[in-house]
Amino acid sequence: MTVDDARKGEHAMVPAVHHRTTDVDGLDVFYREAGDAQSPTVVLLHGFPTSSHMFRNLIPALADRYHVIAPDHIGFGQSAMPPLGDFPYTFEALTDVTAGLLHKLGVHRFALYVQDYGAPLGWRLALQDPDRVTAIVTQNGNAYEEGFVKSFWDGLFAYAGDPTPATEAPLRAALTVEVTRWQYLNGVADPTLVSPDNWVHDQALLDRPGNAEIQLKLFRDYPTNVALYPRVHAYFRDSRVPLLAVWGAHDEIFGPAGAEAFRADLPDAEIHLIESGHFALESHLETVTGHIRDFLGRVLD
Repeated sequence: MTVDDARKGEHAMVPAVHHRTTDVDGLDVFYREAGDAQSPTVVLLHGFPTSSHMFRNLIPALADRYHVIAPDHIGFGQSAMPPLGDFPYTFEALTDVTAGLLHKLGVHRFALYVQDYGAPLGWRLALQDPDRVTAIVTQNGNAYEEGFVKSFWDGLFAYAGDPTPATEAPLRAALTVEVTRWQYLNGVADPTLVSPDNWVHDQALLDRPGNAEIQLKLFRDYPTNVALYPRVHAYFRDSRVPLLAVWGAHDEIFGPAGAEAFRADLPDAEIHLIESGHFALESHLETVTGHIRDFLGRVLD
């Protein structure tokens, strides 16, 4: 590297990230946006129990080349949190709001980055109009029953199948700071790489009055995502959509078998298991970003 190269690196501009709120069907939807709107769009869909906050470092790492949009789902982050009686809180309803946001922003084609809850929303967007989705990056975003780690999921499915006080109690415990912290640290070899700001931020939002009931409603709706899997697999086979699975190999929520399973329907899927857990961006941002930029650079540009 020459001195001039070093100086150029020192003065490289970090893309600006805009924090916006807009009305979608009477609901305030918060989203982060960066990059040139004429560039290929990448839509980042966050998981539970977080928000677009999980993408705060990834967005500028992609926005020099792509138009990046990362919304907060209804009931999460800075988006509206209407009471249960005013919004259905199903994964279908969350998808409809996301589709409404993209329509309002004039985004007609896009690549998807999906993680955790973002995956069933992304699959529904793809099923609504397969031709709109240009590529998929899944980071511990599940689409196969093989991906479920039984010790984590058995309680949720028991509650969804028979919502009683006895089955609800463990799920309410899952909304505590101890479990939120665990979600960030499970499978991470060096926990000092993960900022505690993550679970402090998420827990403050989970602890808002009425939010526990919203999360319990979504827990009860989760089996609808599994019921959708056969249609999702058919979509993969029919579309041959380019797919990258960059997966925390030690995730105790969605295990690595969930990443490998994509090859059953997409033989050309690119799969990278990395030495991290559920929220791999927190410990391995550069590794994940490198895989994404390489993949999207080949399939989109």
